[in-house]
Amino acid sequence: MANFNYSARNKTGGIEKGSLFAADRAAATANLISKGFAPILVKEVEAGAAKGGGGKFTFGQKVKLSDKVIFSRQFSTMINAGVPIVQSLAILKEQTESKVLASVVADLSKQVEGGSTLANALAAHPKIFSPIFINMVRAGETGGILDEVLDRLALQQEKDAAIVAKLKGALTYPGLLFGVAISVFFLMMTVIVPKLTAVFADSGTKLPIYTVILLAISHFLVKFAFIIIAGAIGGGITFIRYIHTPKGKRWLDYTLVKMPIFGPILIKVNVARFARTFSSLMSSGISVLDAISATRDAIGSTVYEDILDDVAKAVKNGHPMSETVRASKYFPPIVGQMIAVGEETGQLDEILLKLAVFYEGEVDTVVASLSSILEPIIIIVLGGMVGIIAVAVIGPIAALEGGQQ
Repeated sequence: MANFNYSARNKTGGIEKGSLFAADRAAATANLISKGFAPILVKEVEAGAAKGGGGKFTFGQKVKLSDKVIFSRQFSTMINAGVPIVQSLAILKEQTESKVLASVVADLSKQVEGGSTLANALAAHPKIFSPIFINMVRAGETGGILDEVLDRLALQQEKDAAIVAKLKGALTYPGLLFGVAISVFFLMMTVIVPKLTAVFADSGTKLPIYTVILLAISHFLVKFAFIIIAGAIGGGITFIRYIHTPKGKRWLDYTLVKMPIFGPILIKVNVARFARTFSSLMSSGISVLDAISATRDAIGSTVYEDILDDVAKAVKNGHPMSETVRASKYFPPIVGQMIAVGEETGQLDEILLKLAVFYEGEVDTVVASLSSILEPIIIIVLGGMVGIIAVAVIGPIAALEGGQQ
């Protein structure tokens, strides 16, 4: 038998400290759980002092999403196995490959050992853990389902990252193709076409109007190339800065969802993120209003932030959330109908999870075919530009050769 000091949270949420004898740490932990305590720290008295919480913080650096997913899954597994929170955090600190996350986990361990709740400790690192992560952990601590909540968080993060990665991947090739098309057009207009200008000038032949226009554009691009490039760079920088302002982001978000091809895809992406996030929060025991607020902050689109603001106002005034969702053109009709069914049956979290799975599948299908949709369009545009140049240049050249014969 060995003597163990412990700190644990009782049924009322208070922190109690004491000591007990047990065969080993696992037995001591099981003893505390059987008495209705939630162990925070179980430490053998004879053992040396615990390792200090790790070194210097590297504030301002980011933690990769994959590291946070692994952290959540491993944490869930250890809590489910009955390992106390502080011991779990100590193990996680040693296992993580991210130095930033290791420093953060060491601080979490120190705060929890000092009597803080895990949620409050997480809240001290807002750049690492989102409000949704913190709120769900708080609900998990309160409801005694922290392991389930952490597992849901890992799944949610994986799904969210997968959607964004697929969308970016699908747009990479068309974007590259479009960039090549613009570069080829600029090269032809500034290098090839100007060499033919002298030929046409020496011939004295009257040129077609479209050839005159093409040569004028080419002359303008050559003469003001530096100004055009500088203007394009300056305009790009200005545009990027503008869309990072609240007004600019609002304009961009509303413009994107109204665009052909991209708009319907973005609506599906945002609906999938809304449904999965809201479902996870509701499943964790968070109230409807708090879930709406947290989901609003997580989606990242001002379009859906505005809609969820209206939803929150409606719910506060006693109206069902399905009523406002149905009235919005940025939610497919089926979403409002399914939410109404969930409200009537009391299974809103399950209904939303099914919606999330459905729209994630829709996004996968559409994104998989996005390249095949955009590629022909870009090729047609590129071919059209080259064709216009060819007709405007080759036609007069052919006429000159015919005249010489």
